[in-house]
Amino acid sequence: MKTGKVILTLILALSLVSYKGSAQKKETKISTPEFDFSETEKNKFPEPVGYVNDFEELFTAEQKNELEKSISDYENETTREIAIVTVNSIAPYDNIADFATDLSNKWGVGKAMIDNGLVIVFSKSLRKIRISTGNGTEKILTDEICKNILDQTIIPEFKKGKYYSGIEKGLAELIDKWDGY
Repeated sequence: MKTGKVILTLILALSLVSYKGSAQKKETKISTPEFDFSETEKNKFPEPVGYVNDFEELFTAEQKNELEKSISDYENETTREIAIVTVNSIAPYDNIADFATDLSNKWGVGKAMIDNGLVIVFSKSLRKIRISTGNGTEKILTDEICKNILDQTIIPEFKKGKYYSGIEKGLAELIDKWDGY
């Protein structure tokens, strides 16, 4: 009888050790992330609704229509693609330059083979603006040209609270420089 008790005790002890070991394995497996979600969060952009994506609701319907028509006509003439985007937030990004670049890449602004896109992203609430160009576009519309248009045309209008006027005038200048190449 003593041998039976010892065997039963060993079986129970081994069962408990085995059970405890598998529970620990499961805990370890659950606490170790298998996928890094930080990059996924950065890809959560709003879906584009057209050439003008006024998520901050700064333009009237008529102003949006005028910008849409100008950009559409320009694309039909040249194949160059332009998007205007207003946003309340650039989270989880720290700077608008990275946000604008990733947004334009995610949306596919510009023809892939010639990378001829241009995106103007701005936020009234954050007081930030960026012109992001595709690799093919930046050969013509350099960072210096874009910065000058921002500083001399768009931002002075924004400071007066004239967001549509700033974008309209800045867009006209960008197109003029792009065509003058």
